[in-house]
Amino acid sequence: MPPHPDRTKRHTRRQLLAWSVALPAIAALTACSVQATAAGEADPGALKAPLASEVPAGTELVVGDPTTQVALELSGEIDNFTFPVKFANLSGGPQTTEAFRAKALDVGSVADIPPIHATWTGLEVKIVASQYRADAVRFPVYELGIAPQAGISSLADLRGKKIAYSPGQAQGALVLRILEKAGLKQSDVKLVELPSTGDVYPTALAAKQVDAAPLGGVNIKRYLAKYGGEGASTIRHGLRDDPGHLYAPVQVLQDPAKAAALREYVQRWGAAQRWIQDHPKEWRDGYYVRNQNLSAEDGDYLIKAAGRKDIPTSWTDAIARHQQTIDLLAREQQKPQFDAHSLYDTRFESIGGTSFADAATSPAPSAPATGARP
Repeated sequence: MPPHPDRTKRHTRRQLLAWSVALPAIAALTACSVQATAAGEADPGALKAPLASEVPAGTELVVGDPTTQVALELSGEIDNFTFPVKFANLSGGPQTTEAFRAKALDVGSVADIPPIHATWTGLEVKIVASQYRADAVRFPVYELGIAPQAGISSLADLRGKKIAYSPGQAQGALVLRILEKAGLKQSDVKLVELPSTGDVYPTALAAKQVDAAPLGGVNIKRYLAKYGGEGASTIRHGLRDDPGHLYAPVQVLQDPAKAAALREYVQRWGAAQRWIQDHPKEWRDGYYVRNQNLSAEDGDYLIKAAGRKDIPTSWTDAIARHQQTIDLLAREQQKPQFDAHSLYDTRFESIGGTSFADAATSPAPSAPATGARP
């Protein structure tokens, strides 16, 4: 199919590419999605082979990246794929790992912890794209929510307190890093295992089930608005918490046809990330308001809170930071050490960042003048 079809074909292609799969339907996809294509069987040596520049006929991808799906649609980039893409309506480490194990998903979008835990559970995966925040400490993903009257105004005050903890997710690793920064051990606090989904953490804070919990996104704004009058607060942790990755099972990457399709997906993913940055109003209205059912005010808050994107063409620094996280988790969770380089398929290293830079359509918006909370 040509990359620029006429209007009728474009409409048909948009319907195909925008097709979403709910998690309960994953098992039904297993037989037809993640498998060796007619163009190439899985080859253990294929991870060292150069990526093909064209995607063989008959290749398709199943992608767990709902946010990028919307960006591809809004930007029109979705019309330029040379192969069929199906989007699964799932995200996050647990769902993505389940889908990988079911051989129902080719690539997923997560933070830095799921690839580590996948490795520890025997699931071989590789990162194919990474994005960060240009000023990650000034624009953190999470702040530490503090329960009303908890008596916490600094990280040192966490000693003896109850802290929400989700071991297999980014928020759990952040808690361990916060304790390390504060000079505290796990035995100095009480870690309360809670899933970091929905409004679980704000609710636990308000009920004083925990004294502190990482809050992200619009939950920060809503928690302070709802409970600030009762003494609720948040504090900045001063750490980087910004990694975002696309990763895939090694079995998928060993298939040359699938790997070629992933190369193209990462290219268009990079362009979509640039479109998000260069079109904040369109992104607010199309994603936060129409897709996520948030208010325009909440959308503006989230865009301002994120700052500018950083999609590097070199992973050297990112791998070094990932190694520090692996080392911390291995020590604190009694897991085996391993080399962070093994998590990255370096054939993809420059693809996303190059596409992000090449897709610039206007000067990047300036960061806010101060580091004050949006």
